[in-house]
Amino acid sequence: MSDLSELYQELILDHNKNPRNFRKLEGANRSAEGFNPLCGDKLTLYLKLENGVVADISFQGSGCAISTASASLMTTTLKGKSIEETEALFENFHRLLTGHSADTARLGKLAAFCGVSEFPVRVKCATLAWHTLRAALEGQGEAISTE
Repeated sequence: MSDLSELYQELILDHNKNPRNFRKLEGANRSAEGFNPLCGDKLTLYLKLENGVVADISFQGSGCAISTASASLMTTTLKGKSIEETEALFENFHRLLTGHSADTARLGKLAAFCGVSEFPVRVKCATLAWHTLRAALEGQGEAISTE
């Protein structure tokens, strides 16, 4: 395993073991629930938008290491970003996970998920939080599923 792969693996394991922003966000003005039936991942995403900017974001739930780490890294990355920046990050992250050309420099620590494209069943684990975020931004009232 290359040093970079080991570093990425350590980052994912750390965010799984010690997820950042894992709490119910008081004062959230958007939320959504997501479920990945393939792996059993479940999460609730809480979002506080102010003037089109992610002022705060958090999540609660349970899931595999990939799902939890993705939600943790997503929440740390998106604080302070505009809705447009958030959408651009989602698209770039999705390209990375599906094996397409992605701007890894713009992804920062999210680039740790570059190996997920080799395991298609894990793509849904890594994107669950992101699809749930999109549902929260759109104000969808129903739970989303990766199926």
